[in-house]
Amino acid sequence: MSAVVLPLPQAILWDWDNTLVDAWGGVQAGMNAALRAFALPEWSIEEVRARARLSLRDAFPAIFGAEWERARELFYGEVRARHLEFLTPLGGVLAALDAAAAWPLAVVSNKQGPILRREAAHLGWDIRFGALVGAGDAAADKPAAAPVLMALERLGIAPGPGVWFVGDTGVDMQAARAAGCSAVLLGDAAHDGGVAALSPDAVFADGHVLAECLRGLAKTPRLA
Repeated sequence: MSAVVLPLPQAILWDWDNTLVDAWGGVQAGMNAALRAFALPEWSIEEVRARARLSLRDAFPAIFGAEWERARELFYGEVRARHLEFLTPLGGVLAALDAAAAWPLAVVSNKQGPILRREAAHLGWDIRFGALVGAGDAAADKPAAAPVLMALERLGIAPGPGVWFVGDTGVDMQAARAAGCSAVLLGDAAHDGGVAALSPDAVFADGHVLAECLRGLAKTPRLA
């Protein structure tokens, strides 16, 4: 599947973890701090990659029950202390972001908003985005449309197929569709059932391939 099935972008929204950056080490550290406190088995990095998709307010009640808010505080305490040491841009994403600079950009993540914005600032990427929307910023988190719509409102862009939402999981594809935007998969989604299971509108193998496509589109004449 390729970008030829998509309309020219009016704006591009991005997921954060495993789309633009590898921050799994920090997520694993926080998760295991909470699990240890509840005498639950710790998760391997593979389990974290496979299971950490929803925001904590949606995922933790099923894991920790009535005390999920205490688990959340333990998780965030560890993450705040260590997350920047694990943060690494994924291959090709800088080229993709440079190529995408021709359009309004935003991030919509299920990482807590203040942590997301701290990570973006740490990388010097915050100036690239007109909005950085994380978990807890909107009335609901992905896969709901609310955070996508919040980001678009801040960009001054109406939702529609001309808005590309680039992510790596089914949660991202669902959020894109819920907001009426194009669902664009980055990577093979091997950690989330594969490409066929997610049925994206378009798929790019990695940031390098996406960058090449966006550079070509940026040269496409626009209709008045």
